Amino acid sequence: MIREISVEKITETVSELCIRANKKLPKDIEEKITVCERCETNSLAKSVLCDLKRNIAAANEYDLPICQDTGMAVVFLRIGQDVHFTGGNLYAAVNEGVRQGYEKGLLRKSVVGDPLKRVNTNDNTPAVIHTVITEGDKVKITVAPKGFGSENMSGVKMLTPFDGREGVVEAVLEIVKKASNNPCPPMVVGVGIGGDFEQCALLSKLALCRSTDKRNPDPFYKELEDELLEKINQLDIGPQGFGGKTTALAVNIETAPTHIAGLPVAVNIGCHVTRHSSEVI
Repeated sequence: MIREISVEKITETVSELCIRANKKLPKDIEEKITVCERCETNSLAKSVLCDLKRNIAAANEYDLPICQDTGMAVVFLRIGQDVHFTGGNLYAAVNEGVRQGYEKGLLRKSVVGDPLKRVNTNDNTPAVIHTVITEGDKVKITVAPKGFGSENMSGVKMLTPFDGREGVVEAVLEIVKKASNNPCPPMVVGVGIGGDFEQCALLSKLALCRSTDKRNPDPFYKELEDELLEKINQLDIGPQGFGGKTTALAVNIETAPTHIAGLPVAVNIGCHVTRHSSEVI
């Protein structure tokens, strides 16, 4: 049976999620920062983590964005195949929600309409929109604002099957080392393995939307997540680049089937305020 949903509901939900994601850090990340602050042995790193906690608390108390870079709006839509949208164009409704959310929430508008002409659109649109069709009659919307201090530090490596597991570890560590303090660590490291050039990049971004409390369900990749986290935290980059053992809060890996001749690997780095918020309609 077809379920009709007005695109006005999409606009309203996206607007709310833009504000919520920018002002309310996911609980799992906030808790990880607290745990790391307690365990950190480097006094300067411990002090920085304490400052980050104060910033999060202040943003919550004064109803302000957690970070001044309120990001480019990345919107994931999981749409049930039994849904029919009414009242207008779906993507136009999503962008209207971003426009309203960034205006109402007094969020910084950081999008330029052309990559070289560099004229600000003044409403933070257009959003980057990814759509997946699923079973059922529900729509899940996730808004993940992405600041470019961390986004600029991401990378893709087109490895070969010969590189194997060891090659993946080396590729991830190389990208994180090069990023150093630029993505405002402690970071969340999203890793996409498999697919092709663009799919592994999308997987790495989806990985950042997974709770840091949820490990990969495949024991093989859970072990790889744990190994990468340990090795990243031995790099001595530390919170905001001041050294210490808290360079990353988590490593999340997502995978997809790939070609017999390929082993694509992408790393999308999230800063210490890796933001995302979801709603099901």
